[in-house]
Amino acid sequence: MDYGNYQFSKREWVIYSGAYLGLVGIVSLLFYRSLIAFFILLPGSILFFKERKMACRKKRIKCLEEQFLAGMQAVSNALSAGYSIENAFKEAETELAKVYDKEDFIVMEFQMITRLLALNRPIESLLSDFGKRSHAEDIESFAEVFVAARRSGGDLIAIIRNTVSAIGQKAETRAEIEVCIAAKKMEQNVMSVVPMGILIYMGISSPGFLDGMYHNLAGIAIMTGCLGVYLGAWYWGRKLVDIRI
Repeated sequence: MDYGNYQFSKREWVIYSGAYLGLVGIVSLLFYRSLIAFFILLPGSILFFKERKMACRKKRIKCLEEQFLAGMQAVSNALSAGYSIENAFKEAETELAKVYDKEDFIVMEFQMITRLLALNRPIESLLSDFGKRSHAEDIESFAEVFVAARRSGGDLIAIIRNTVSAIGQKAETRAEIEVCIAAKKMEQNVMSVVPMGILIYMGISSPGFLDGMYHNLAGIAIMTGCLGVYLGAWYWGRKLVDIRI
């Protein structure tokens, strides 16, 4: 599996299609009060699905990184118990099967590694291939270090322990950052809904107050500008709370 190439399932296509149609319907009603605007905004689904695909891809890679940390901890424990590197991966697969479901990424990857090891495939080529397919910085870096150490005769046990420690510290730092900015993310989500709420409130509490903003060129231009500012602020807010380490 190439983790960088995310494909929507049928269920996701239905959910996201419904979400976009609902969003376009709300925007068309609040900003334009026009059915024509609804159809004009439909091509924007290309950008919407692209953004959703990137978000799902990022989520999948993050999940893989977390599971990879658990997998390498199991490998490190097996090496400490005296297993060879190949047998350590086989032992780790057994341990991971007790913690994760068989459909989880790390279980499937370790199962594939152990099957190919039985066919005399070198472990370094398998890890290198895994790193490339993962599109995860931590996994790619580990694979590169492992391959270099394997070829030069380095201390694999020490390397794996140090890698597990480094990845674990990075994961802890990432978790601390997410806790610190959780409130800001919530504020950003709330503020993203406020403009829509104001338009709904004005339409209910003061019917006709905004009629001058609809069905005329000046009003359409103003509302389009407001929509553009709103989308720009939403995008900027998302970037501000998207902290990478």
